[in-house]
Amino acid sequence: MAQHERDTPPPLPEPLRVPVADSHTHLDMQGATVEEALAKAASVGVTTVIQVGCDLAGSRWAADTAAAHDSVHATVALHPNEAPRIVLGDPDGWSRQGERAAGGDGALDTALDAIDALAALAHVRGVGETGLDHFRTGPEGMAAQQRSFRAHIEIAKRHDKVLVIHDREAHDDVLRILREEGAPERVVFHCFSGDAAMAKICAEAGYFLSFAGNVTFKNAQPLRDALAVAPPELVLVETDAPFLTPAPYRGRANAPYLIPVTLRAMAEVKGMTEDALATAVAANTARAFAY
Repeated sequence: MAQHERDTPPPLPEPLRVPVADSHTHLDMQGATVEEALAKAASVGVTTVIQVGCDLAGSRWAADTAAAHDSVHATVALHPNEAPRIVLGDPDGWSRQGERAAGGDGALDTALDAIDALAALAHVRGVGETGLDHFRTGPEGMAAQQRSFRAHIEIAKRHDKVLVIHDREAHDDVLRILREEGAPERVVFHCFSGDAAMAKICAEAGYFLSFAGNVTFKNAQPLRDALAVAPPELVLVETDAPFLTPAPYRGRANAPYLIPVTLRAMAEVKGMTEDALATAVAANTARAFAY
């Protein structure tokens, strides 16, 4: 794809007849203003967005943005890759904070206390994205990642908030820790990345499965198989924008207004009408995030 194509936003899709929510987005990482992004999304039937925190600054921003906009709900957390950076340092400045020195367990505890305080706010609807990432964090960061995940589970349960899980190449460990700690009443697997067998395990536990634009990718048959067996009452749709732009726009920046593209592809996989899936997804998201 040529650079100018990559920089061109995908066109507005045909509006949905039944309004839905984008269950996971990062407005703070997108090119448009919040107002522009929300207006564009609403114009195609995406009338609610869940703004997800990944670090302390981003979680504060999510909470503030939700407080300022009725159609935005916030979740707050330290991303699984953030916890090891707090504890061990971030010499290459990979995350948005730039270069950071190692803070040790004390710094992680301080950050978790701040997340706990944010999670108590009424307009913060969830704790996440938290979980495990075996793709980006090596063995040296696992202890910090797991300690952070367990703490987030406890925070979600104490405040009766939904737990939003980031699970990258860590399925067995994520499910194990949820069992060991006792999962909160509501759990969302964001950008579900398991296969049909894992989808069945999650469904039996009553966990919500949120599907992103990668369900449309050519090589994503295992994801489509997972979606096919997922009960309609546990399915959510998300962008994870600006990432995971659905086909045929892969490679360009994602945004909440592209939810209809993913939802229509999902309806096809489920053998449901667009309206029936949109109706289910809208109800499921409201139930998951208690709004």
